[in-house]
Amino acid sequence: MATPTVRRLQLGNELRHARQAAGLEQADAARILDCATTKISRLELGQSGITKGDLLLLLDEYGDTQEHKDWLLELARTRSARGRWGGYRSVFPEWFRQYVDLETDASDIRQVRGEIMPGILQTEAYIRALETSSPRADDSNVDAAVSARLERQSILTRSTPPSASFVLSESCLRRQIGDRGVMRQQLDYLYDLALEDNIHMQVIPFDAQTYAGAISYDFTILTIPSPGTTPDLDFVYVESFDDARYLDSKEAVSDYVSLWNRLQAAAVGPRESLELIRSVAEQSYAPET
Repeated sequence: MATPTVRRLQLGNELRHARQAAGLEQADAARILDCATTKISRLELGQSGITKGDLLLLLDEYGDTQEHKDWLLELARTRSARGRWGGYRSVFPEWFRQYVDLETDASDIRQVRGEIMPGILQTEAYIRALETSSPRADDSNVDAAVSARLERQSILTRSTPPSASFVLSESCLRRQIGDRGVMRQQLDYLYDLALEDNIHMQVIPFDAQTYAGAISYDFTILTIPSPGTTPDLDFVYVESFDDARYLDSKEAVSDYVSLWNRLQAAAVGPRESLELIRSVAEQSYAPET
């Protein structure tokens, strides 16, 4: 079953689609419920909930089928259940928790990283080295932070894994996190992951001909499948040191997809990327004799 965050988004998406199919505006929906238009807007954006009675009022006016009504009622009933991050409230900042739910339910993940390995591709030793050196480090929470990130990685090996594509700057391979042994293990692990059918790995070498500033943008594009009649949901996640932005407007998503395509074109292909990963591992992080 989808996470609570995604259920709220799906419910809002389905209600917007049903309203539009009925030829109604948000103001019409507001009149049905005798509420402000802003309430309808927040509902359709997945930012607020709705009672069973109000939901049935809307769906009756929209002329929805009984089967679709039953499904939306179930979505509404379970929208406030605990999220995937629930067991790690102390280590997942509030602004990151929505991402964990989106990542869990995504059918497609596209991520660009300029300096640090993507979280779901990190080894335990690499995670621990990052956590202990972080300015936000809390010694009492390091083990929990490591466990939380490792648990997130399970999406890549579940029975129905997402399609996961990564474009990494060569800096990700060469930026030493921890000691040489940590980096060698991380690069070997990255190489093995890149061989999986659902994982597409590309590296942008230092000598790539592309707009240099573009490589400095870390972002993730997530596609959430819609089980109903509406199109899939697309989100862009952009993280800073102590905050994050979630973008879902068509214009913003389109801009980031264009940037993704540009960076992917600048990267070397999967085979050449594997060779580069192996080369850096063997030349820069060979065991000391």
